[in-house]
Amino acid sequence: MGCLEAMKPEVLLSRCSFAEAREYIKKHVREYYEVEPGYKIHDVHLIGVPPLYVGIDGEDVVFPYTKPCHGTFVVKVAGGDAIGRLRSRRK
Repeated sequence: MGCLEAMKPEVLLSRCSFAEAREYIKKHVREYYEVEPGYKIHDVHLIGVPPLYVGIDGEDVVFPYTKPCHGTFVVKVAGGDAIGRLRSRRK
């Protein structure tokens, strides 16, 4: 598993529930996609209660990240190839 801190995240929402993270992304990010638990962004696997949303905000991705014993956070990191992978999920 990758290290979130190595991606220099901007924390948008701290210590929230999975539902609060989902609602934050829906409300604050125009372009978002539903992903399954275990979906990988860079080297970080997402965990949580479905549906999980990952947003695209310019050149960044916004997603919920859960740290055991610390809770769930909504973070923003540089998107890189994660943006193309998300957009290719459209059906």
